[in-house]
Amino acid sequence: MRVAIVWNHDHTGVINRFGHLCQEEYHRETAESVVAALQEGGHETLLCEGDKALLATLERFMPPDPQARPSGMVFNMAAGIQGECRQTHVPAMLEMAGIPYTGSGPLGHGLALDKVVTKRLIRDRGVPTPNFRVMRRGTENTGDLRFPVVVKPRHESSSFGLQLVREPAQLRHAVEVIVTQYSQDALVEEYIEGREIFVALLGNGELEVLPLVERDFGARETHFATWAETPQTICPAEIESKLMTIVRDISVATFHACQCRDYARVDIRIDRSGRPFVLEINSVPALGPTSLYPLGTTTLYPLAAMTAGYSFESLINRMLDVAHTRYFGAGIV
Repeated sequence: MRVAIVWNHDHTGVINRFGHLCQEEYHRETAESVVAALQEGGHETLLCEGDKALLATLERFMPPDPQARPSGMVFNMAAGIQGECRQTHVPAMLEMAGIPYTGSGPLGHGLALDKVVTKRLIRDRGVPTPNFRVMRRGTENTGDLRFPVVVKPRHESSSFGLQLVREPAQLRHAVEVIVTQYSQDALVEEYIEGREIFVALLGNGELEVLPLVERDFGARETHFATWAETPQTICPAEIESKLMTIVRDISVATFHACQCRDYARVDIRIDRSGRPFVLEINSVPALGPTSLYPLGTTTLYPLAAMTAGYSFESLINRMLDVAHTRYFGAGIV
């Protein structure tokens, strides 16, 4: 089958450079590893940019079939280039053009990328999440928020802009940093001291919950890390069975509440009393092979899959197969 791997690496393919710019992108080694994995699965591949030329590129690579059945699929790795809800842009283009693709649709990506909407949706389903406020100045009423708090951009991923604020007097500056650097509201939420767990999900309907990954903070007094750090990880995480069931259940509930599809990663904190809290969901989990990167956030999803028995190649082809089944009712022959 023809499979186009769509990513955002060269950000020049726009009409104007305008609005908030995406700071996230895959390393070329990751994209090339996905291409190689799909080729090993027997597919004809094309690596292309998710920019204004995308549809013309795809029409040449996978021309319309006389039977009106799509002649190929997209493996979507696009983080977006600029503007609001950037992860929705490529899926929306593909929906309009009638091209099937892996991963969540525009709605799922939009809900997952907005951390505030995510928290409201999952809270309505009874999923625990830290108390929070949305701020623009840092002088707003904090209500019953307990310090320390974590301050982060409302619409970013990869822990960009993450700050730990211990005192109310520091809050205004932290919020100003977010608003100035990211041109968006700041999410201010109570900091949960304890274990940090990542739950990789695969499939639709009845999801496959891959082995849990834990971030190992070692001897640090405060269990807190930003995107620039790469703490070691433990997989599978050692969690007693009752808590494991709760973590799995709230992760699946978060996936469905945010209208995700095919695969995602849920980030959770477990406090010192053993209570889990969902922080966010990543609808475009990083796919860097463990052979290329340190065991940090880049490898969380593949690490969980490899612990479950997948190779990197079989994981990528399974993700494609899951999407194919969702569209056509059967896996790839």
